[in-house]
Amino acid sequence: MRAVVYEGPRQVSVRDVPDARIERPTDVLVRITSANICGSDLHMYEGRTDFEAGRWFGHENLGQVVEIGAGIDKIRVGDWVVLPFNISCGHCKNCERQLTNYCLTAQPEPTMAGAAYGFADMGPYGGGQAELLRVPWGDFNCLRLGEDAEQRQTDYVMLADIFPTGYHATELAGVQPGDQTVIYGAGPVGLMAALSATIRGASKVMIVDRHPDRLRLAESIGAIAIDDSKVDPVQAVLDHTMGLGADNGCECVGYQAHEPSGREQANLTMNRLVASVRFTGKIGNVGVFVPQDPGASDELAKQGKLAFDYGMFWFKGQHIGSGQAPVKKYNRQLRDLIAAGKAEPSFIVSHELPLDRAPEAYEHFDNRDDGWTKVVLHPAMAGA
Repeated sequence: MRAVVYEGPRQVSVRDVPDARIERPTDVLVRITSANICGSDLHMYEGRTDFEAGRWFGHENLGQVVEIGAGIDKIRVGDWVVLPFNISCGHCKNCERQLTNYCLTAQPEPTMAGAAYGFADMGPYGGGQAELLRVPWGDFNCLRLGEDAEQRQTDYVMLADIFPTGYHATELAGVQPGDQTVIYGAGPVGLMAALSATIRGASKVMIVDRHPDRLRLAESIGAIAIDDSKVDPVQAVLDHTMGLGADNGCECVGYQAHEPSGREQANLTMNRLVASVRFTGKIGNVGVFVPQDPGASDELAKQGKLAFDYGMFWFKGQHIGSGQAPVKKYNRQLRDLIAAGKAEPSFIVSHELPLDRAPEAYEHFDNRDDGWTKVVLHPAMAGA
């Protein structure tokens, strides 16, 4: 099968790799028809992780079932399914508590938790930026889609990661009807957090970024765009909230946060959130932070540490929730919102490309080139 293979920092190729296949009775084999490029893929693409050359990417996947193992009871050949990026068993202590993001069975390293497709430090599993994908524990991990699945793939594929992740940010932040919510980062996850905050009834959603194309998308769903290259974003949030600060906030940038000048500052968004959110407010952090980052620009960040404004955080009595999203906790209800026309997460999609154009897509997306807001790869699409 063809797949998007990591060759080294900022270098991917599309080449033949061993076919994904049924390996255990509880496996499902999916022909991938849509696979997103995610901001998390860029950490690996840039060489900022220990993702091994020769492996292939892809954790936001949708497709049609072509084969099932002998132990599968629910899923059938021909079903259209979307796959949570979390690979989870469904029966360990964490899975039973809906913490499928920290599955203890799928992660082979006994001192760690959590697994994913084509992802550094999250197991040996192949990615879905390929023609085929093996899905372990298929009955548990496959979310079946309705009759409109093939026609609305760009909506439903967002259920694999970024829509539930954006929703998880608002869950961690405790967004309630009438709240005023600030989101740092208008990339795909930040935009999904803005959409989710609106779905949850927030009266005012403010989103901080500096890329005009992203800010335009935020405004298209009714959010207030704040350009931190032109204004002090903390002061802008205070101005919008009578000086009190937002009721809650979401961090959707992560450890590669940087100033408008381009200088990385890993603590930038977290400290701005402490300043932007009111006394006793909540912060949801879904942007990726890592235990070690040898490529960081300062010594603390290299050790996965932040110079965090903990004194002000404590003084204001704030709370933080963090970590990857347990996709299965949310994907069914979000699927039904899409099916009912209540949510259209595909508004962020800028490009739909064949698999062979993945190297070009990675380059543009990594450069944050204007207009490259979200790329969906279609393995069966004819090359340009």
